[in-house]
Amino acid sequence: VQLQASGGGLVQAGGSLRLSCAASGSISSIYDMGWYRQAPGKQRELVASITSTGRGTYADSAKGRFTISRDNAKKSVYLQMNNLMPEDTAVYYCNADIFRVGRIMRQIYWGQGTLVTVSS
Repeated sequence: VQLQASGGGLVQAGGSLRLSCAASGSISSIYDMGWYRQAPGKQRELVASITSTGRGTYADSAKGRFTISRDNAKKSVYLQMNNLMPEDTAVYYCNADIFRVGRIMRQIYWGQGTLVTVSS
């Protein structure tokens, strides 16, 4: 199983970016999916997560600016980020709670990270 994240880049403050993350491999079911970020010198933190039925939860820093969504048919999760601020600069990681074909337990998988840089 692999998670491939994309969509990062350099944007000016106030701009927008949309991150995408697609899961592939021998997947039976995908439960919660989420986005985390890690800024230089800081711990990785949750940005937003979404259940298999589409219910999203957000960190306070993301509320009102970011929107998480998913496409179960495409095994993908997205993060629409609007009104970006310099403090949003970080490497963004997607993750997913996945039940692999033939396995009896779920496991968390992580994408490779995509860099978001917001200039002031």
